[in-house]
Amino acid sequence: MTTSGDNSWQTGDPEIDRALSQFMAETAGFEEVRRQIEETRGRGEGANGQVTVEVLATGSLATLRIDPRAMRLGSEVLAETILEAVRQAEEDVTNQMTALTQPLIDPSWGDDRR
Repeated sequence: MTTSGDNSWQTGDPEIDRALSQFMAETAGFEEVRRQIEETRGRGEGANGQVTVEVLATGSLATLRIDPRAMRLGSEVLAETILEAVRQAEEDVTNQMTALTQPLIDPSWGDDRR
């Protein structure tokens, strides 16, 4: 397809051209949401910020930062802290994904939030 400013796709049939124009506008909206999803990262932390994590929309761990002070927590507490930070990050990315995709499923979603 061509850009929205390019009219070379027009067929000359007003009904078909209207439908194609509407389809192209909707497709552009989906493409923007796809781009935003690719950039979405969930964040979580533990031990007062001594452990921070980021996860991608796919659920993959993107970053893990452990402040040297967190080593004093001991291995078991540190492991639990990391897992809790990951759970927070997963919840965060899930909430972001819902906010991005819900309007595509239900266009009236969020009207009461304004």
